[in-house]
Amino acid sequence: MEIIAEDWGLVDYTEAYQRQRVVVNDVIATGRGRLIFCEHPPIVTLGRLFKEGSLLFTQEQIKQRGAAIETVDRGGDATLHAPGQLVVYVILNLNLYGRNLKSYLEKLQQAAVDLLKDFGILAVGIPGQRGVFVPRPSFHSSKGSRSSMGYDKIVSIGIGVRKWVSYHGVGINVNPDLSLFSFIKPCGLDVQMTSMAQLLGHPLSMGEVKHKWIEFFSKIFKVNILQ
Repeated sequence: MEIIAEDWGLVDYTEAYQRQRVVVNDVIATGRGRLIFCEHPPIVTLGRLFKEGSLLFTQEQIKQRGAAIETVDRGGDATLHAPGQLVVYVILNLNLYGRNLKSYLEKLQQAAVDLLKDFGILAVGIPGQRGVFVPRPSFHSSKGSRSSMGYDKIVSIGIGVRKWVSYHGVGINVNPDLSLFSFIKPCGLDVQMTSMAQLLGHPLSMGEVKHKWIEFFSKIFKVNILQ
């Protein structure tokens, strides 16, 4: 099975969403999936399960600090996109993958875990939580800690589905400005966000991370990716 990879570069979130809708319609019609790589200017997106308590500032304060806000039709709560975070929109005809959303989300998570492992980062999924996390080696729980779970989050996952075609996808923190995440409780969790750059002590090539995503995604989903 073949799918097509596209790179949209740094693109406004709303523009990318409208372009996604066009691609979703094409995949519904043709069945041929897409992997879309991009980055976004700072924006907080609010998913279907958004709770007001997940914003740590008012919406107006967040906008004054340079981040847009948009309500979106993916699952999950609040998340943040910014330059340096690799966003992968995965637009697949799930009729060809068993119509099993739990299995689909687990495969997305595993692709991210395998990618991070290849860079020397131990990452895990946590039962009942979407996304990928890294354990804090010297963690000590304390009242009021933003990381009461004992893990930092490094990958966010949120999807939408229309006529069994998936859209939205994965946000991998490669080299983002982590201070921007102070606007929110990521996905409503008392957790801090981390990045590959922070954990490894140096910035990474976004192109290399994209290449590795293609490698591990193709293995897990058993597809040939055309670039």
